[in-house]
Amino acid sequence: MFQAAEFWVAVAFFIFLFFAFRPGAKALTAMLDDRADKIRQELEEAQRLREDAQATLASYQRRQRDALKEAEDIIAHAREEAERLRLHAAADLDSSMKRREAQAMDKIAQAEALALQEVKSLTVDLAIAASGRLIAENMDAAQSAKLVDAAIADLPRNLH
Repeated sequence: MFQAAEFWVAVAFFIFLFFAFRPGAKALTAMLDDRADKIRQELEEAQRLREDAQATLASYQRRQRDALKEAEDIIAHAREEAERLRLHAAADLDSSMKRREAQAMDKIAQAEALALQEVKSLTVDLAIAASGRLIAENMDAAQSAKLVDAAIADLPRNLH
């Protein structure tokens, strides 16, 4: 077997390959090491970018929660303000109604007083007219002259 030419050709071929690829193997190993370093750096960069993205996401989620809380606070404040305004409007309406009721009562009282005054005035006018008619029908000329003279005598005293 060691005598066959094919055997020695195969051994020579493997020896040739060993010496031919030995410098290439170092270069190949160095290239693979460089490639591994580059991949490791890319993985580290990807990990750093992932952490940055997670931090940014957490920041945005925190901002969103803060914005939602602020919106809820604004809505709660608006509801409180609306309730306060409703109560204030109800109080204003109540006081306005009371003022209008008082004004209406005053107008009614004035109308009653005016009506009463008119009734009294008409009553006095009717009484005077009836008295005048009765006096005119029942009084003679002598009594009439006497009353006129007494009224003339009282005139200076009544004018002052």
